[in-house]
Amino acid sequence: MRPEFVFLDLGNVIVSFDRERSFRQMATVAGIDAAAVQQTLATHRLSEALERGAVDWPQFHAEFCRLTGTAPASEALAHAASDMFSLNIAMLPVIAGLERAGVPLGILSNTCGIHWNHLRASRYAVVPGNCVATVLSHEVAALKPEPAIYARAAEQVGVRPDRIFFCDDIPAHVEAARAAGWDAEVFTSASALIDALDRRGLNLGL
Repeated sequence: MRPEFVFLDLGNVIVSFDRERSFRQMATVAGIDAAAVQQTLATHRLSEALERGAVDWPQFHAEFCRLTGTAPASEALAHAASDMFSLNIAMLPVIAGLERAGVPLGILSNTCGIHWNHLRASRYAVVPGNCVATVLSHEVAALKPEPAIYARAAEQVGVRPDRIFFCDDIPAHVEAARAAGWDAEVFTSASALIDALDRRGLNLGL
């Protein structure tokens, strides 16, 4: 069935990211080693809390400083944590093809405010570009694969779940979307996504 709305994941679909680079940069700013940064974030689930919207950046910064015994400048640490993205150039024709076909596009992502703001300031015209909906975990207080985030996204766009197509690089997120009644595929490449859309009667001319 031809989809009426397409949601795409952000990380590792529209943009790629390098968490190890983020850890190294945060370590440099804080004056500690990268392993300590990674261990602190994982043990205390600080990144998850930030993505869920359970803490804001000032709270994250204060807790990071307390746990690591460091005092990096808030803005410098935010930039170090966020400067890890690169645009997936292969997705640009797909996004343009959806626009030509008149299919509205949205972003459904587990992300935090500093990462989203960094991407918006990075001159990536497709973020958010012509997306008519952005459903971000830190704004809706829910993370994929929790059912609440899919329900919120469907409600926001006003489209029946079975007419929504979603693509994400994490299989568990795709399975949760299918459980919510969506049509969904695991992202492996832009060309595979083009083929998946074509099978659903949406020819992008690519």
